[in-house]
Amino acid sequence: MLLAIDVGNTQTVIGLYDLDSPATSADEGMLEHWRVATDHDRSADEHAVLFRNLLEPAGFTFDAVSGVSICCGVPRVLANLRDVMARHFPFEAIVIEPGVRTGMAILYDNPREVGADRIANAVAAHDLYGGPTIVVDFGTSNNFDIISADGEFLGGAIAPGVETSLDAMFGRAAALGQVPLVEPRHVIGKSTAEAIQSGAIYGFSGQIDGLVDRFCEELGTCTVVATGGLAGLIAPVSSTIQYVEPFLTLHGLRIVYSRNR
Repeated sequence: MLLAIDVGNTQTVIGLYDLDSPATSADEGMLEHWRVATDHDRSADEHAVLFRNLLEPAGFTFDAVSGVSICCGVPRVLANLRDVMARHFPFEAIVIEPGVRTGMAILYDNPREVGADRIANAVAAHDLYGGPTIVVDFGTSNNFDIISADGEFLGGAIAPGVETSLDAMFGRAAALGQVPLVEPRHVIGKSTAEAIQSGAIYGFSGQIDGLVDRFCEELGTCTVVATGGLAGLIAPVSSTIQYVEPFLTLHGLRIVYSRNR
């Protein structure tokens, strides 16, 4: 079994895959998945306990894991995950980083600057949809990753994420309280809570659609795929997002693992 681990600044998504199952969709062969808070101070041993406590109640043994694939944007966490591998597994993890075969040319001025999660998303999106494709990843930041018709990572855009922006606003505006992040009854909010919800949901969908339109002016018609924790909230009110793939990054990790195993 393959343990795919996507470590973001705020949340970590973990998927367990049957390596003998075909990978024709992002969730095919997925045996289980979990989403946990990213703890920058969690030690290597605590990570090992976490993995064991996730696997065993779901009916899987820790020792049955035969491969691990990681993308991580938090250096301290990555160092602890490497320690976990060295101490608890008889094999090395495949980590998306310079030198690892991804099968995708990175046409960035400095390819080392590209986040591992962005590469995993691009690899997965091209595998599922071909190109040109735009991936919108809703996380701590909203990442836009552009894949050419030839399967090259062209670049993209990075903007503050929905929750990141709201946290900044709540922290600076004493009169505004936090509200549930759901679609409001009306675009024209009838209360402060609805006004904040409208600004967040429709404002960020407008950002997405505006950037996608500009990308398409340069590339022509593109497939647009959304992923990340808030993709399911924003996609229904977006005019450009065509597909939602909650496990896109994990699928990319699975593909990169197969290209390096």
